[in-house]
Amino acid sequence: MVIPAAVRTAIAEHARAELPNEACGLIVLEDGTAIEYRPGINDAASPYRFRLRPGSPEDVFLVDEGYDLAVFHSHTSSPPRPSQTDVALSDIWPGLPWVIYSVRLDEFAAWRVAPDGYEAIPLS
Repeated sequence: MVIPAAVRTAIAEHARAELPNEACGLIVLEDGTAIEYRPGINDAASPYRFRLRPGSPEDVFLVDEGYDLAVFHSHTSSPPRPSQTDVALSDIWPGLPWVIYSVRLDEFAAWRVAPDGYEAIPLS
């Protein structure tokens, strides 16, 4: 997966703006490259978990328009790897890649997350 600098900046700015809570949203992908970040709403309003509500009802129809999506959320202070809570909630977005941004470390990582664990996705 490729996330260009402009998309990374949009994600990081949203994550910092949502502190002390986790931020979340959808990353729009075309041929494995992020072309847009769609900020969402964290209905959990928590620094430890997220419950993504797309920012716009139209966001869920992007797949119908031929785009792939990745789920994004931030970690406020921990490294950008799935937590036990993330793994437990992974069945909400089955099959979609996850991108996690650590605000404290200013680092991104991408993952395939499932109830039985996770594996890294190469990210550039």
